[in-house]
Amino acid sequence: MSITVIYTIVTLSVIGSSAAVILFIVAQKFKVHEDPRIDEVDQALPGANCGGCGYAGCRAFAEACVKASDLTDLNCPVGGNDTMNAVASILGLEAIKKDPRVAYIRCNGTCDNRPKTSNFDGATTCAIVSSIYSGESDCEYGCLGYGDCVDACDFDAIDLRKEMGVPLILDDKCVACGACVDACPKNLIELRKKFPKNRKVVVSCRNEAKGGLARKACKVACIGCSKCMKECPFDAITVENNLAFIDSDKCKLCRKCVSVCPTNAIIEENFPPRKVKPVVEKESNTAK
Repeated sequence: MSITVIYTIVTLSVIGSSAAVILFIVAQKFKVHEDPRIDEVDQALPGANCGGCGYAGCRAFAEACVKASDLTDLNCPVGGNDTMNAVASILGLEAIKKDPRVAYIRCNGTCDNRPKTSNFDGATTCAIVSSIYSGESDCEYGCLGYGDCVDACDFDAIDLRKEMGVPLILDDKCVACGACVDACPKNLIELRKKFPKNRKVVVSCRNEAKGGLARKACKVACIGCSKCMKECPFDAITVENNLAFIDSDKCKLCRKCVSVCPTNAIIEENFPPRKVKPVVEKESNTAK
């Protein structure tokens, strides 16, 4: 073996060994010591990585929980209170019980209630259509019905219902991750308190036009008359921009507002049928 080859081999060996030593020293100097509790919390989470907690996946949420001094502002909507109790147990903290939420599409502008006045022949996504077109009806606030929310949902919790014109959220599958809320360009979807038996009372409308125009566009549009607000004994209803809104955290499901709404814009769901009071005829006091 020639001197040149031997010299080359020795030189490369020295360079490789030196680089390895330098890399080892740098790795030790900048090594990040990760709290082992992050792995424990991560394993306690459902692993949906939906972002509903406000963080980029379950791992990031686990890191936030470990770094937090309390869990007041942290919540996993998919796992709910049981998961947060498990996380609190790992960290030696107290979990704050929170009411479960469910997504709701505030539009009842079905084909029957909101007739089409035009036809759109173009891109069939809500995001694109909303930027160039108000929709196929006279209601510029209503659901476009192309299903961006359906595509955003990873839990098969939304039924498109093209024949109805408005998608339907399946309460038992919805985990309140909020993906559909972000996907709707019309801001029609919100997270509301989930009541037992999936019962709800809600103003199913987002039309801010004045009464006559709103009613012309959709026969079940809210006209901002304030009758529901005056009827509510729990101050759960506000009226702003010609539109009523029911705060689900204040609502007690008494349904008094439903009865006084002149346009049927307030809907009640999953309640037993109302009892019909028998009509009692008054006896005549006329003397015979």
